[in-house]
Amino acid sequence: RDKDRLARALDGIDHVVHAAATKIVPTAEYNPFECVKTNINGAMNLIDACIDRGIKSVVALSTDKASNPINLYGATKLASDKLFVAANAYAGTHETRFAVVRYGNVMGSRGSVIPFFLSLADSGVLPITDARMTRFMITLEQGVELVWHAFDDMQGGEIYVKKIPSMTILDIAKAVAPDAKHRTIGIRPGEKIHEQMIGFEDAPNTFAYKDHFKILPMIHNWSSDPARINDGVRVDAGFMYSSDTNPEWMSADSLRKWIDANRNK
Repeated sequence: RDKDRLARALDGIDHVVHAAATKIVPTAEYNPFECVKTNINGAMNLIDACIDRGIKSVVALSTDKASNPINLYGATKLASDKLFVAANAYAGTHETRFAVVRYGNVMGSRGSVIPFFLSLADSGVLPITDARMTRFMITLEQGVELVWHAFDDMQGGEIYVKKIPSMTILDIAKAVAPDAKHRTIGIRPGEKIHEQMIGFEDAPNTFAYKDHFKILPMIHNWSSDPARINDGVRVDAGFMYSSDTNPEWMSADSLRKWIDANRNK
């Protein structure tokens, strides 16, 4: 949060990955001041510090919850995304460039549902928020690859969205503990039944590539810039990338194999 301390820490650095965030949805709902200070004010401080220190490129990590947000965490990350996009103009004559990567639940990450279910697997009962719930799933390696791609490809202002599979909460539970019973507890404050990473409002500025999408900014006609579009294909009008209508799905068997391969890592 401290701009001067951030600036000192950036001495001698060329590239920055911004991963700091208050990210647990209920935590943000019950601690809104802290969420805003970290996710919005912290983003502003980092942008200023990177420009002041002449950082070459910055990639900020975002979330599916920033698309059409209904909770404070998603709203602050949407604001953060807008800050990092606009920072390319805010930088003026400075050469610092900013981009954003957006993806879903990192499989096995701290606070995510897989380690939570694993901790309860021996109890024989898993709490299910809502049987209809779906989520985007991404491995840590896929997330890192998207960040590297953003550094290589960015002109400034892009939001990169990885093409990843969806899963139902029931299939996640079956993958972790096939014989466990399920107890419905209801969704937590601020949760969605389904997540989206690209809303139809962004479709006019969204381009498709082999492994990802790219949302280009509406400001400064950057969405028409050939250097930013590169070899992308504009998506259809009304396109929306949502976890419930996603054409790619991960099965319980596939997730179980991933869990077995990564259990001791």
